[in-house]
Amino acid sequence: MDRRTFVKASSMLSLGFCVPVSWQFGKYPKSLAVQQLYAQFKHPPHMAKPFVRWWWNGLRLTEKELVRELDLLKDKGIGGVEINSIAFPEENDAHGYPSCAWLSDEWLNLLHTTLRAAKEREITCDIIVGSGWPFGGTFLERDEQIQLLTVGTKKLKGPGQYTIKQSELLAEMEALVTYKKGIKELFCLRLAPAELETFQAGTDLNSKLNEEVITLDLPTGEHVLYYLVKLTGYTAVTHGAPGASGPVLNHYNQAAVRKYLNNMSDALTSKIGRMGDHFRSVFIDSLELRGSNWCDDLLTAFKQRRGYDLEPYLPYILFKINRASTYNGGQIIEDDTVTRFSASAKEEINRVRYDFEITRLELFHERFLSTFTAWCRENGVQSRVQAYGREYYPLQSSMSVDIPECETWLNPDVGTDLQPNSFSKGRGYRPVNKFVSSAARLTGKKIVSCEEITNTAHVFNATLEEIKVTGDQSNLSGVTHSILHGFNYSPPDIPFPGWVRYGTFFNERNPWWPYLRTWIDYKARLSAVFQQAALQANIAILFPMADMWSTFGLQYQQWPQIVYPPYAFNLWEAIHQHGGGCDYIDEQILQQSRFLNRNMSYGDRHYQVLLMPEVETIMPESVECLRRFAAVGGTILFIGKKPRQSPGRHQHSAQDKQVVTAMEALQTNFPKNVNKCPAPQEDILAWYREVHTNYRLPSYIEFDSPVAHVSQIYYKTADADIFFISNYHLEQAHVCTATFNVQHKVAWLWDPETGNRYKYPVSNQRLRIDLDPAESKLFVFTDADQEGESYAIKKASIAVPYPITGPWQLTLQKVDGSTKSMELKQLIDFKDDQELQSFAGMIWYEKELEIKEVKTYNYFDLGKIRGISEVELNGIPLGCKWHGQHRYDLNGSLKIGKNTIKIKITTVLGNYAKSLQDNPVTRRWTTKQPLFSMGLVGPVQLV
Repeated sequence: MDRRTFVKASSMLSLGFCVPVSWQFGKYPKSLAVQQLYAQFKHPPHMAKPFVRWWWNGLRLTEKELVRELDLLKDKGIGGVEINSIAFPEENDAHGYPSCAWLSDEWLNLLHTTLRAAKEREITCDIIVGSGWPFGGTFLERDEQIQLLTVGTKKLKGPGQYTIKQSELLAEMEALVTYKKGIKELFCLRLAPAELETFQAGTDLNSKLNEEVITLDLPTGEHVLYYLVKLTGYTAVTHGAPGASGPVLNHYNQAAVRKYLNNMSDALTSKIGRMGDHFRSVFIDSLELRGSNWCDDLLTAFKQRRGYDLEPYLPYILFKINRASTYNGGQIIEDDTVTRFSASAKEEINRVRYDFEITRLELFHERFLSTFTAWCRENGVQSRVQAYGREYYPLQSSMSVDIPECETWLNPDVGTDLQPNSFSKGRGYRPVNKFVSSAARLTGKKIVSCEEITNTAHVFNATLEEIKVTGDQSNLSGVTHSILHGFNYSPPDIPFPGWVRYGTFFNERNPWWPYLRTWIDYKARLSAVFQQAALQANIAILFPMADMWSTFGLQYQQWPQIVYPPYAFNLWEAIHQHGGGCDYIDEQILQQSRFLNRNMSYGDRHYQVLLMPEVETIMPESVECLRRFAAVGGTILFIGKKPRQSPGRHQHSAQDKQVVTAMEALQTNFPKNVNKCPAPQEDILAWYREVHTNYRLPSYIEFDSPVAHVSQIYYKTADADIFFISNYHLEQAHVCTATFNVQHKVAWLWDPETGNRYKYPVSNQRLRIDLDPAESKLFVFTDADQEGESYAIKKASIAVPYPITGPWQLTLQKVDGSTKSMELKQLIDFKDDQELQSFAGMIWYEKELEIKEVKTYNYFDLGKIRGISEVELNGIPLGCKWHGQHRYDLNGSLKIGKNTIKIKITTVLGNYAKSLQDNPVTRRWTTKQPLFSMGLVGPVQLV
């Protein structure tokens, strides 16, 4: 292989994704017939049921409690557990429960008991590698520990001498060393002019690395001293359990990775036998590597792969970071103490940075990810990895694992207006979710796992309605299986609220715990359908990864610190909000695709349109693929910018010319289906509506009035078209008419809450869809016109409602066991009343009502509620509402004369937890949280 071919191949295909192989890209399993699918929908198999992350807090475990908690989870419809050994929560009291160590005989015995009990209950088990994140341990040798090369600068002026102690330079990196046994060593010293027109490496001062007092002779002019510091073992496992705490493993060290994994599997198999006989998968949690970017042979590996030396460029391609940066992905881009390069010199540095980042991705994939997946296969378990960190490339890395995973958060703003050009405001899904979903579909996988309802800002305050909205958004991003975050191991004798590591407080001490099964069944029914169907997409999106990495470096998932272009993660939303479907792809996918009959095809995925948002950097081979796509009639749309150069440093001049020449020919030869449009500004929804119309982009549904808070996702089986449509706003309803791109089929509404199905009124594939706040609908179009109950679209008229005012008789049953009766003259929000604002539990509102006329009224509307309601009228239960409008069908229960109304409201714990100022556990989570609305606020009325 010649040098040019080697560099090109290693740059594009070194992550290990060459020509697709049959096991990755075989046909989807034969779809279930509609009747079989409906049977699974009505009674979901346990693999469709949500799992929970089961925090084994501090490994303070007993066999009795492990079995008790499995019974609790089984009763709530949970299908599986992710066994997660983790540190004991710092503010909690152990109350005398002793701990054991990860992989100790005691831990292994407890694990064995758990596995047997789970199997008896048909509960599937996964297990995390090590403990906490990222994994490591005090038993790691120094060369097995995580490494980081970081840069510092000092602005100097000559002529003259400059003297500084080496210890002073190292001390400036002290904030990055968060593990007390981590070490710092000076790695490189370089003196560079303050301004450079052409790239120069600067003056090598490495001969002074071992001097305690460093003295420099400065030439005339302004200069910058670059000092690189290598940190080893500088950070510890987050929340590492006993036996698995300590420094983080170096994930770029293949021998260390294999040694760590074998240590775990050897211990497990010695006690329980083959891992695959007990576990579905082994899981790797958040790869928060705290900025790790180094291994001892990186310079050698770089030269072998890229064909030139990295060392001259090393000080200039690194970004300054601080302690916060290593944890949350932030980078300090602008700094007036670094050399100011000309545009051409800066471009050269950016090209080298791209090569550096590609090399890191390759090493991480080969040495860590491939090692892990091979180890899983050897032990008969599936690999499951969460797309997190900088080094884990969210698309290609997710294609490598058996069960790719993403994350969906429950934040206080979920269910509010979506903020344009934001990846978080109003949203529960993370930007990486669509990458992970696309990776799964590109490799023929139907299980898209998600750490779901992650919650650190809303603990004790999450309602089932907010949980539903968050979970619905997760499904809209392509998720087909939920792993809830999480369930705390906590014996019942631990004082309230028990041991709490994180979360939404899925716990029997939560007032809404008795109602949780309703939502669990709802999620299971959706997953039962989605896991048996093929997600549809006819638009591909190629993001400007090379431009991003060259300029800003690898970005941190799930929370990228820089989004380029700003609307990057809103584009797929707009497509789906307009009734379309899309996948993310990259240049490797593009180059391995087939082109025929207006389609770009990869495996079982077929795209008629390719969107390229502000892609300026692309390989010449990729432009040739664009030509082939256009030649068969495919549509290519450049958004904002179009390609003009190639990535990387090697032979870039010649390759840049190839790109420019090929792009000119592409647009000249295919003017009808290769176009460029302006980039969106603030209103991406309106922008896409115009683009969708002007360029006749395909969609599966035509909505008469697309809005940002309603979206859809389309699945298909051999004989069914399945559309999940969701309103994820907590306050706004939406009414629309939708035309479905299906012909001669019967429309059914499958109700995920009950498992029932109804024929839905349709005219020429047009459906009227009424969505209350937080309401979703699952439409299934089939050929079979079997008998079935018809769905009646019922809405209240504009007739004047009949208000129901006080006084109300209240009975309050507080979570602490106390009961109180009182009278309210009128309904109030409990948070506004000093005496009631700390309440949590169940509230019964009762009153008698005289009615002279019943024919006018069909519904009983409770108005505003934050919680769960149940209504009883004249002794007749009218049902339960846990999301959307709390409006009840009277069903003939209203009578002339005296009527007795009884309303039960179940609240969340938040305000009560906030009132417990002497409780360190609740104080930790609620101190910064406001008081939330509580109780029946109303107005209550007949409509």
